[in-house]
Amino acid sequence: MVKHQPSRLDATFAALADPTRRAIVARLASGATSVGQLARPFAMSLPAVSKHLTVLERAGLVRRDRDGRLRRCRLVARPMRDAARWIERYRRFWEAELDRLALYLEDTTPTGEETPAWPPATSPPSLSSSGAPSGRRPPASSKRGRRRQK
Repeated sequence: MVKHQPSRLDATFAALADPTRRAIVARLASGATSVGQLARPFAMSLPAVSKHLTVLERAGLVRRDRDGRLRRCRLVARPMRDAARWIERYRRFWEAELDRLALYLEDTTPTGEETPAWPPATSPPSLSSSGAPSGRRPPASSKRGRRRQK
């Protein structure tokens, strides 16, 4: 069994996996606010919102500061930038792969002919357990739905 040491990126994605936490992050993107104001739009208790904030804090996405009795939360951008950088690398990879696939399809499609419809109109030959064609033809139709001949 391979043991995996969780990274900052793992913590970021795990924290953002929950829709409530994503909504909190979206709200904090417009500026710092109190925990009470963050909790207002959610149908949950203040302690439940506080637990979500703790997960976001552990991931490094949120920082809570005390301002007298008031606790203000603010978004920390660095973990999001790291996640965006990681996603961007794979976006570029897949775009390049899809571009290569498009070029391949353009090169292999004969000019002046239409691309054949998929699936093909004829059914593939039946294969035996060894993978060789069995020579048997599939039945024209099943017994179900056939009308009796009179």
